[in-house]
Amino acid sequence: MCAIAGELNTRGAIADAHSVAQMAAAMAARGPDGSGTLSRGWVALSHRRLKVIDLSDRAAQPMRDEALGLTIVFNGYIANHAELRADLRHEFTPRTTSDTEVVMHAYARWGENCVDHLRGMFAFAIFDEVRDRVLLARDQLGIKPLYLTQIPGRIRFASTLPGLLAGGDIDTALDPIALHHYLSWHSIVPAPRTILRGVRQLPPATVMVIESSGASREYVYWHPPYRRDPERSTWEAADWADAIAGALRTAVERNLVADVPVGVLLSGGLDSSILVALAAAHSSRPVDTFSIGFESVGDDAGDEFPYSDRVAQQFGTQHHRIHISQAELAEAIPDTIAAMTEPMASHDVTAFHLLARATRPHSTVVQSGQGADEVFAGYDYHLAAAQTARAEAAETFSEVFRDRCHAEVNGLIDPSLHLPQDVSQRYIEAEVGLPGAETAMDAVLRFDTHGLMPDDPVKRVDSMTMSAGLEARVPFLDQDLVELAALCPPAVKAAQGGKGPLKEIGRRMLPRDVVDRPKGYFPVPGLRRLDTAVLRTVKDVMTSSVARRRRMLNRDRVDALLADPNGTHDQRGGNTLWSLAVLEMWLQEHEILA
Repeated sequence: MCAIAGELNTRGAIADAHSVAQMAAAMAARGPDGSGTLSRGWVALSHRRLKVIDLSDRAAQPMRDEALGLTIVFNGYIANHAELRADLRHEFTPRTTSDTEVVMHAYARWGENCVDHLRGMFAFAIFDEVRDRVLLARDQLGIKPLYLTQIPGRIRFASTLPGLLAGGDIDTALDPIALHHYLSWHSIVPAPRTILRGVRQLPPATVMVIESSGASREYVYWHPPYRRDPERSTWEAADWADAIAGALRTAVERNLVADVPVGVLLSGGLDSSILVALAAAHSSRPVDTFSIGFESVGDDAGDEFPYSDRVAQQFGTQHHRIHISQAELAEAIPDTIAAMTEPMASHDVTAFHLLARATRPHSTVVQSGQGADEVFAGYDYHLAAAQTARAEAAETFSEVFRDRCHAEVNGLIDPSLHLPQDVSQRYIEAEVGLPGAETAMDAVLRFDTHGLMPDDPVKRVDSMTMSAGLEARVPFLDQDLVELAALCPPAVKAAQGGKGPLKEIGRRMLPRDVVDRPKGYFPVPGLRRLDTAVLRTVKDVMTSSVARRRRMLNRDRVDALLADPNGTHDQRGGNTLWSLAVLEMWLQEHEILA
């Protein structure tokens, strides 16, 4: 787990290693254990290292094999690296036990098709001197980020958007379509777009090949079918639960492999509790678990400690309870904004930041339950689609998922950024309407899992954990498990109010009240209802001279929200003023003034 950066000079000149090193330095928190930069002609690569697999200096990066003419910078974790090393044993003598070396030699055997053999989370760049090209790749579910910018004669990439900004020469104008998405879907901007016009993301499950001439091509290498498997046509719900339990057990065990301590983030909900149960069954020592809670505000509870305590006690974990006061929450906001690779207005971003910071002294790696809801139909908009005809999937999804309609989005922003068409609705219709999904629910789950999730909960957890030098692994997004879940009939997933197979698995190992509790969300009352120090922070940033000069928001609308800061919420309960404030704070943090 690390950060990578690079520049490719496509005009035949020497790549700017100094700028690349600056980009890597801006991401030092993601890799506090070491750094390195390598420049060879038109390619410069840099790396920040977090030591997790093979703690020796032999595994430092950039990693180069002189005989093969290959250099790699890698961010992530390859869960099947031991199996791949055994498969490749006749072709190279390992110098390390790192997964990075395995990826490089997988490329030596399979070329760009090496990605088909990798299980885990990754973003990497391989410089192939023999073919005089660079290959960029991102994992199947977009767990690890990769940002790109093209400036005259150069292509740059980095693990974070702020990392790219540190290299300079970026077009930082707002992308009006991305802004529309941000305000339509609780701050989600799906790849390849970002909030800035001059930066794009390499989408999940994508390979990009760049020649020294500047010619490039990219393609999606993985798109699992969301339809029924004839060979499983006789399976009952219990059969699906058995198969999913086996795949999940394998995913958890794969993600316990490390040369440093591995813990579990335990919310007390179904998903994280299952991870604790499976990890405890596989571990020879008590598992470290971590839970966070906040002050309640009125009737809005701020913690789920009764549930997490029950689970920790049942499985004998070394449990760490972290309680955050309202003052501590307000104090953490600037650091949370700085840690965001893009603006993220979800209330639990600050919670994850504080949780990661408190966890890091005890563990370098944690498992987290992100992705279970998207993969196994845990949300109301998934269940709505279960009752919908395939042709009506996009409309049903929008009705339940969107924060605000096109007119409301335009009402929040400056007229100079108004778009004549509802680009967010058109995007939903295009993506949900693609072939390969059998039912409305299949189409919605595919769009959510592969289109939205990488830029919402996955990005949120990666940004916040890595800002503390903490590696977060997400077993529910194991590729093999996701492929199996995609074949599972919608009725099985929708059973028991959603996540039917996981609830069946949970009944076999967890306290019943943990399984049967109402669906909850990470409770951070202080950011749903803005008050005291948090509200002062919001008012300060939204009334600043920078914010008033910026032609982004409708100032009359902002002034009305400031006069009644808790009077307007989106469809999913998010505070509208907070969403706008996060965007403005992020732009100011990175000195984006126009």
